[in-house]
Amino acid sequence: MDANDGFRELDRPECLRLLATVPVGRIVYTRHALPAVLPVNFCLDHDGAVLVRTSASSELVAAVDGALVAFEADEVDAATHSGWSVVVMGSAAVVTEPAEHTRMLRTGPRSWAPAPQEVFLRIAPELLTGRELVGGRSLYGVSLP
Repeated sequence: MDANDGFRELDRPECLRLLATVPVGRIVYTRHALPAVLPVNFCLDHDGAVLVRTSASSELVAAVDGALVAFEADEVDAATHSGWSVVVMGSAAVVTEPAEHTRMLRTGPRSWAPAPQEVFLRIAPELLTGRELVGGRSLYGVSLP
């Protein structure tokens, strides 16, 4: 960590541990040749992959199946000016294997907006980066205890 920037880099186990503590993140993908960001509820699979359950006919599925995407989740405390952010980068794919789909029905995330036909998107954690803000500042520029 650079002593002047107030951030601490997180290692892979810390990133995965923190991701498992929050229910919502954001998928960053390409839509009509432009960047798009979509908040989604998710969970982590046993190997650290990000799992999202969504409508089989969604625009998201069509846009990300087979594509490289980023996924970001964070937690921020505005009162203490502290928090963390983790980014997962990797290939996204619709889970098509019947046994895996069945397993994910039991262990995967539940849709917050259920659809008649749902699929699971899996984002492989090919690259994980994270950082934590330590030593936040108050509104008046004084370090918090």
